[in-house]
Amino acid sequence: MYSAGMRGALKLHPSSSCAAVNRIEVQVTRHEPRHLILHYYVSGQTDGLRFAPASQPARADKLWQRCCFEAFVSASPGEAYCEFNFAPSLKWAAYSFESYRSKMREILEIAPPRIEASLAKTSYRMHVALELEGLSVLPADVTWHVGLSAVIEETSGRMSYWALAHPPGEADFHHVNCFALKLHPRISA
Repeated sequence: MYSAGMRGALKLHPSSSCAAVNRIEVQVTRHEPRHLILHYYVSGQTDGLRFAPASQPARADKLWQRCCFEAFVSASPGEAYCEFNFAPSLKWAAYSFESYRSKMREILEIAPPRIEASLAKTSYRMHVALELEGLSVLPADVTWHVGLSAVIEETSGRMSYWALAHPPGEADFHHVNCFALKLHPRISA
């Protein structure tokens, strides 16, 4: 069985502010060679957040324009990568890029992710299980470079941008500096 993972806090982009959220943590596990398990934990006053009501999970575009949790995965920094978006509505998206923001295409080779979410007065949790078996751009036997991020929309309409690491300048989750986490394939006894 393969297992590699971590838990860490996302950082608010220096040009952003967010009154409703105190902290966002993400736990990510590379449970098997091509499987990612993501847990997003938001702490704060959730009544100050603009979340679309949960519906049936389905593909949708432009999720990053509202509240959205994201994962970017590459086998080699600065090369081809995949972007995965998950909204509180349980809508999701998957795209691949040949290089930085270049030649985007919808990923059709994977099974729909399993998404579960729960909302309380002071917390929001989302659990996502991704099976990436059909993606040749993410070989099973190499280290994956991962960027984890969130776009948060408050009821006031204010947007904030959160990530494990930010590049200089404006928020840009596609930037190679954001791929701050390395997930190694490890065989456990």
